[in-house]
Amino acid sequence: MKVLFIHQNFPGQFKHLAPALVKKGHEVVSLTLKVKDPTNWNGVRVLPYSVQGRAAKGLHPWLIDFETKLLRGESCYLAARKLREQGFMPDIIVAHPGWGESMFLRDLWPEARIGLYYELYYSNKGRDVGFDPEFPQAEADTASIRLRLKNINNMMHLHVGDMGICPTEFQAASFPKEYRRIIEVVHDGIDTRIVCPNSKARLELEEGITLTRKDEVITFVNRNLEPYRGYHIFMRALRKILEERPNARVLIVGGDEVSYGSQPPKGMTWKQLYIDEVRGQIATPNWDRVHFLGRIPYDQFLSLLQVSKAHVYLTYPFVLSWSLIEAMAAGAPIVASDTAPVQEVIRHGETGQLFPFFDPDRLVKEVCSVLECAELQTELGSAARKFAVANYDLETCCLPRQLNWIDRLFKMTPGAVRT
Repeated sequence: MKVLFIHQNFPGQFKHLAPALVKKGHEVVSLTLKVKDPTNWNGVRVLPYSVQGRAAKGLHPWLIDFETKLLRGESCYLAARKLREQGFMPDIIVAHPGWGESMFLRDLWPEARIGLYYELYYSNKGRDVGFDPEFPQAEADTASIRLRLKNINNMMHLHVGDMGICPTEFQAASFPKEYRRIIEVVHDGIDTRIVCPNSKARLELEEGITLTRKDEVITFVNRNLEPYRGYHIFMRALRKILEERPNARVLIVGGDEVSYGSQPPKGMTWKQLYIDEVRGQIATPNWDRVHFLGRIPYDQFLSLLQVSKAHVYLTYPFVLSWSLIEAMAAGAPIVASDTAPVQEVIRHGETGQLFPFFDPDRLVKEVCSVLECAELQTELGSAARKFAVANYDLETCCLPRQLNWIDRLFKMTPGAVRT
């Protein structure tokens, strides 16, 4: 079987599935923006493509988002056409449609079975948009129109995919019923053999400090430090946490860029903006116990989770972070916002402690309650680990279901679900 993966940042969500198909003896190829030259990754032939064309001047601002995806779709189509001219005819195409790349692949390979990774359908009700009153929508009277137009790319793909896959029930439920009939909920998977508790874990900080399970460590992890993942709420809870827990160290992981949502004021980063907001309220000896680690290698990230006595996670009603499931698998006691995607994995008092997203005082209370009780830490961490293994383990749960999804996709008649 020949399988083509399409992802702008390959392997992305396919980092386990693509190599698994190689191990089964299939020919696996990927088209991506991530590399500049052809390469091989775990047996996958990774081929580059680049975005052709430029954004049109004077385009209606409501169409800018779709034009970006259209340019990527056309560019990926042109690269795929060259691949076809070289004789490559995929039996299956697996693509993340979020950036538009896969928009025209049905036109190029009408006989291929196409599986799409559906991540989120935009809406101004019950999800991220309009959730945080601190960041009101620009031009609010037309916000719903502009948001609906952002779904043009999703709409274009409705008649492209034969089957869909989605990592969480919350994300799958964001799609209209005509999509849901082809979407199966299967998480990307966590290798819980690697991501596991370690009583001997050690984390070395640049300041020459070594942290172990004997230390009182509070952790907070984002890809980038920004409001979508509750960074502002966490920062506003810091003063009281540090005052209540004089021996605690707070480790904050994340970059300075923006993954989701709006940009910070010009010349600022969200990270620095909220440091500036709270720094004057926190005594220097306490602030010295706050450590911004930036982005760290994965082995250090695992050590960080393994020494954590309270792992804090917040998110808007949006895509659930891998890092939360990884923290659970590592046995870290979780304190998390009670937003819908989190409630799918954290049950208050069982697999973690929940608090209202906009209530930093309650966040302080829940963190302190966990840190004050070693028995509670053990109970929450153990239950979180058990839940993660049962529902998100890569080898026993997620990867077998992904491979089964591929097998069923291969047996389909291309285009059958669209008739």
